[in-house]
Amino acid sequence: MDKVSEAALAALKKLNVEEKLQQDIAWCLGSYSHDNNPVGLIETAKRALTVLKAAKAKNTKAVTVKLISDLEKVIQ
Repeated sequence: MDKVSEAALAALKKLNVEEKLQQDIAWCLGSYSHDNNPVGLIETAKRALTVLKAAKAKNTKAVTVKLISDLEKVIQ
């Protein structure tokens, strides 16, 4: 879960979008490393999935299919 969140964070940074979401993911990654409670990561993964799907719709090469798939698996 943390690896997928890190990949989503990297993609958001690369696209230079959703700075608040980037900060939230970074905070949740730190929190998860301390308490292993995935609730925050799941919530931010849902938000990231929405943003990254929209970015992919605008530019098919902006986001990998694997990242979208991995995020979908994490939030289920």
